[in-house]
Amino acid sequence: MDPSPPAFLRFEAVGKRYDDVHAVRDVSLDICSGEFVALVGASGSGKSTLLKCINRLVEPTSGRVLLDGEDVLAGPPAPLRRRIGYVFQGIGLFPHMSVAENIALTPRLEGERLPEARIAELLELVELDPAMATRLPAELSGGQRQRVGVARALAGDSHLLLMDEPFGALDPITRGQLGERVRRLHDDLGLTTVMVTHDMAEALLLATRVLVMDAGQIVADETPAALLAGAGGDIAQALVDVPRAQARQLARTSEGIGE
Repeated sequence: MDPSPPAFLRFEAVGKRYDDVHAVRDVSLDICSGEFVALVGASGSGKSTLLKCINRLVEPTSGRVLLDGEDVLAGPPAPLRRRIGYVFQGIGLFPHMSVAENIALTPRLEGERLPEARIAELLELVELDPAMATRLPAELSGGQRQRVGVARALAGDSHLLLMDEPFGALDPITRGQLGERVRRLHDDLGLTTVMVTHDMAEALLLATRVLVMDAGQIVADETPAALLAGAGGDIAQALVDVPRAQARQLARTSEGIGE
């Protein structure tokens, strides 16, 4: 029998301390190529800290993170980050730069020029009109700016996409639409995606695998179907109970309207 292929992304006893605070405690896990993993947990559970250990926005105090078999701490951070797409809630577009200039920023830092055709292709991937390339961020809606943020994350042809509460500042309709688009891009482009979210419903709808964190540790590692069936333990089920209770309340409301 052939041995299993090495994990695309591996955490080996990763820990992060800030003085006496253990933000992440001894996390070991493998993420395979093509997985869409959601990191879920209460505020302060360590999920964003763990995510940022991948692209070295946070460096572990102990343990190591391996990307394609290589320790992420083995070289300078800039080449590593160019291999990783990163989308975060604050979007982080430069207000004085056009949409095209924002998208092309990372290649430009590498001394490369991103062709106009590639910028247009990236805008189309996130369902924006390529004519928006000349606009400034202030001329866009919040949802459009976040779509530009996704396009920028994909500009380097990375196969790893990290997302830190990417839709948290968006209205519910835009949030749902953009989440669905990101999931389609994940499938169509063959990405490996790790997304931090506090929204268990979002995790259940988008991810193929859900990791629940509490006090810096992974306390559940399940598929959405398994979580909905009751797996994962008390902490995970407390999170699942939120959308489950909302669904029951909506059902009761709908029944009341029909009477």
